[in-house]
Amino acid sequence: MQIGTARSWAIFCVAVWLAGTFTVAVVATENFLTIDRLLEAKPNPAFAADVEKLGHDATRELLRYLSSELNRLYFQYWNVAQLAVGVVALWFVIKLPAATRPKWGILGMLAIALFLTALITPFIVSVGRSIDFVPRDPPPANLRTFGLLHVTYTVFDGIQLILGIFVTVWLVKAKD
Repeated sequence: MQIGTARSWAIFCVAVWLAGTFTVAVVATENFLTIDRLLEAKPNPAFAADVEKLGHDATRELLRYLSSELNRLYFQYWNVAQLAVGVVALWFVIKLPAATRPKWGILGMLAIALFLTALITPFIVSVGRSIDFVPRDPPPANLRTFGLLHVTYTVFDGIQLILGIFVTVWLVKAKD
């Protein structure tokens, strides 16, 4: 494989990785924001009637549970996909001479993906499910733990995103 081709494919893989990370974050956020938009607008008469029957608060809680489950699924799948994309990116970067920084950057990104996949995400899923349908007043004991896990995931995801940007710049600027 030619060096230029390997570099192009490595850039493509990192771009897919960054785009996927951004997309999952947007989808997860929008899943929750859409609930309140739907409940406010009630754009469908059958939906509005069902909200009336079930009640606004119960409908919101049920829809938030659905969004939580979807987000849990999306993040679990995305975490595994990141590992696959990262291994392929690393495979292409290893073929490049003098690409030490991109190699270490991708290894760092893979380490973060593995940490999030193996340790943080399973705890977020478990703790998140333990507080589903639990009243928030007073706040449940696990709510703080869930918040800390969520912040941890977000911080490491942000670090991974920044590393990915650096890796992309390094690969684009690399001399063949």
